[in-house]
Amino acid sequence: MMKDVKSRIQYVMLWIRRQPQKIKAYLCVVSAMTVLVFLRVIVHDNEYLFLASEAVHAMGISVLIYKLTKEKTCAGLSLKTQELTALYLGVRLYCSFVMAFDLHTLLDSAAFFTTLWVIYMIRLKLRPTYMEDRDNVPIYYVVVPCVVVSSLIHPSTRHHIINRLFWAFCVYLEAVSVLPQLRVIQNTKIVEPFTAHYVFALGIARFLSCAHWILEVLDTRGGLLTALGSGVYGLWPFMVIVSETIQTFILADFCYYYVQSLMGGQLVLRLPSGVV
Repeated sequence: MMKDVKSRIQYVMLWIRRQPQKIKAYLCVVSAMTVLVFLRVIVHDNEYLFLASEAVHAMGISVLIYKLTKEKTCAGLSLKTQELTALYLGVRLYCSFVMAFDLHTLLDSAAFFTTLWVIYMIRLKLRPTYMEDRDNVPIYYVVVPCVVVSSLIHPSTRHHIINRLFWAFCVYLEAVSVLPQLRVIQNTKIVEPFTAHYVFALGIARFLSCAHWILEVLDTRGGLLTALGSGVYGLWPFMVIVSETIQTFILADFCYYYVQSLMGGQLVLRLPSGVV
């Protein structure tokens, strides 16, 4: 029975792989909308989706910790993605302390300090195994655009302007912080299991977070957008949703090939040319 189900799934994945990019994009959107409808039916409190997102992210970090401590290698990992992650988590922690301290602050604190530990391991303990030549996206390529956009489009709440700029900056930076990791994957084309599990966990976490915001907007009939503050020309709420969506779609292609590889029983993920 299980073999029959598995073979059918493999057949569907193979069929999808043969389709043009436009058809793949359409199927991706339809699948995402279907899952959103399903989540809205079974999840009665959207806060659980956000907590689930944080939990999946924590699982991804746990996989990294295992890889670094047991495998004694950081091959395939992007130090720059970890540094960008620590940066947006640090800024978000500051915003949480001065704007809205809650359970998410504690979860972000755990993620922040474990990410700092990962950076320490890559920079110092496991430096010889770090693929520096493959991790070749300059950090300022990612940070500077986020600074510029956050200075132009940010919330218009009653908080101090510096805090509002920081809030916007961490939202934008989180959306694109995974780009250096995807560049490493693009350069190597072969992704070992633990790195693949980590990136897949990021993809699932981003989708759950995106689903949380979209469903929250629908359930409040737009009230959440007003609570976020309209920002310049009313664009800030729109940019929050766009940022969450970008995070999801950046990782969608990788997640597809991850599932396909998993269903095929392959431990090492091999990506075709042009992916990510």
